[in-house]
Amino acid sequence: DNGIRGQPMRDGHNKVYKSFSDVIEGKEGRFRETLLGKRVDYSGRSVIVVGPSLSLHQCGLPREIAIELFQTFLIRGLIRQHLASNIGIAKSQIREKEPIVWEILQEVMRGHPVLLNRAPTLHRLGIQAFQPILVEGRAICLHPLVCKGFNADFDGDQMAVHVPLSLEAQAEARLLMFSHINLLSPAIGDPISVP
Repeated sequence: DNGIRGQPMRDGHNKVYKSFSDVIEGKEGRFRETLLGKRVDYSGRSVIVVGPSLSLHQCGLPREIAIELFQTFLIRGLIRQHLASNIGIAKSQIREKEPIVWEILQEVMRGHPVLLNRAPTLHRLGIQAFQPILVEGRAICLHPLVCKGFNADFDGDQMAVHVPLSLEAQAEARLLMFSHINLLSPAIGDPISVP
């Protein structure tokens, strides 16, 4: 082990060899760096705040998160409606946040449910589907009556948001996972959404 002895072994450029234990342990080690956590496309994370004006099946997505989540769909929408001739122009329109971008984004969001997840996910109500609505600020807005299923409150809890991509996943989200469908506890049948 090159990390234990007094004089570490060096290569031809006088660089210290990394021991096997150095490679696998610590923050930059193999386990924590690549195996335990990975970045996921079409997902985001933010603090939740109350959104009392939302319907039970809606969630408020901040503009920054929404534009990042739906960027590929947004680019396709801009090109299909002949508002951009190629991907580069569409990306620059998104970067400059032109007014037409927000209109196309709202159209795109109308057709895509999102999944909200609050860790730890202990039962099936820990992940539910919502219809996203654009909101100002940087926090995800949530109707207060759906919090019990997530075991969430508004004291700084964070939630992850995911976009189901395939048509099958979107259909499953709409038919099985929408929050206004999951009003009763799957374990005992008691109502979950109570004031």
